[in-house]
Amino acid sequence: MNGIRSRQRLTGKVALVTGAAMGIGRAVARTFADEGAWVVAVDVAPFDRPYPLVEQRHLDVTDEGAWAGLLIQVLGRYGRVDVLANVAGVIGYDAIEELDLAEWRRIIGVDQTGVFLGMRAVLPSMLVAGSGSIINFSSDWGVVGGVGVTAYNAAKGAVGSMSRNAAVTYAGNGIRVNAVVPGWISTPLTDRQPADANARVIGSTPVGHGGEPRDIALACVYLASDESTFVTGTDFVVDGGFLAT
Repeated sequence: MNGIRSRQRLTGKVALVTGAAMGIGRAVARTFADEGAWVVAVDVAPFDRPYPLVEQRHLDVTDEGAWAGLLIQVLGRYGRVDVLANVAGVIGYDAIEELDLAEWRRIIGVDQTGVFLGMRAVLPSMLVAGSGSIINFSSDWGVVGGVGVTAYNAAKGAVGSMSRNAAVTYAGNGIRVNAVVPGWISTPLTDRQPADANARVIGSTPVGHGGEPRDIALACVYLASDESTFVTGTDFVVDGGFLAT
């Protein structure tokens, strides 16, 4: 628990977490489980090892049919989905004039369409239950422009807009929808970025360092828990002050 004691704030909840094999998604899935949730963790990548209370499954978030099949199985086993964390994401670094359509579609497919498909898959059961928390993943680069990263900027900006739309659409049904906005977080994704690009972003972060997946996971615990019942339609920024500059 990295020195942070679990308070079992998610005991009895059923959570579905995408992109859960590594990085932020892995931390979210495991932290949810540490807080008492039953977690269905999904990814296209292989999982490294089992974790208590975490059921690991393969899912391509861009596959509409796979989402439908997953929900049939999850609802058959657990009866409901209380929390969806749409963490899965990919990035590309091409500027508009360099970006081919296949790469555009790849990034939009995972980062934007995957979020839409996830929300659409869980909403019917949440509407029946009259409750639910959906946590979508945007980015600082969904709020401000980054050099290159055209499709990523577009997709993450759309996630914020979709989240606000869903929040106001379903608030009367007891369903909360928020967008987490991480800053620079140490993950396999940022490990693959050019070192000078990482240094520039971290250097522009007022706290003076990057974040860890656990920082984002703890914010997600709050949004998933009953402590945040009056919180919906927000861009929940966890970025060390980057957007404040």
